[in-house]
Amino acid sequence: MLSLRALPIAMRVLFSSFLIIVGVGYLAAITYLFLVDVEPHRQMAMGLVDGITMKYRGSTAGTRLEAALRGPMAGRIDAIDRDHVIAWIHNGATAGDYQQVQPIFEKHCVMCHHANSAMPIPSLSSYDDIRKVAVTDTGPSISDLARVSHIHVFGISIIFLLTGTIFALSGVPSWLRITLIVLPYLAIVADIGSWWLTKLEPVFAYVVIIGGALMGAALAGQILISLWDMWLGSAKVGRT
Repeated sequence: MLSLRALPIAMRVLFSSFLIIVGVGYLAAITYLFLVDVEPHRQMAMGLVDGITMKYRGSTAGTRLEAALRGPMAGRIDAIDRDHVIAWIHNGATAGDYQQVQPIFEKHCVMCHHANSAMPIPSLSSYDDIRKVAVTDTGPSISDLARVSHIHVFGISIIFLLTGTIFALSGVPSWLRITLIVLPYLAIVADIGSWWLTKLEPVFAYVVIIGGALMGAALAGQILISLWDMWLGSAKVGRT
């Protein structure tokens, strides 16, 4: 019966290279999430659950613009300019006073936040654009959630299709293979589905964390077991 250990060395090198790159990419993704989601909220004295709740449900304590200036974008604008913009927001973010803060947006923001940006970020090129994010933060819109969700569902599912296909040839017991093949798909549903549910009820922020943790554990298991089986495991191990 076909197994990882019995594959030609060229196939094992190919599969190993793919698994290692996927693992490195996952670690890079975790680092990115920490830098843009966890660390900014920690600096605001918010825990992980509170940060996730704010990300998907919004914050009644301020606007999206103020939350960004105090959180993820805090390091991209100097403190004096940030305070001027926040003061303008607190004073109603009126069109009459916009000229006082317009140079700040042009200096720090519009290089990335413009209408033609390839990134899924709001434009800050004009007062009308800024006004949209200078209102009470209610989190991402339904259309934004739908756009981000379908990209993640398709992309992550394909990654697990490939890593799972390789892992399915490992020599570990059948129950473990099936568990680690099915688990990440359940975790995807729990994680991404809870983005939507957190918008309605904050308690589902815990499910986002649990789903993400299970997804990472399943990916690590598939990668490490497959690599062990290809290069260090016994060539005579039977598959059940």
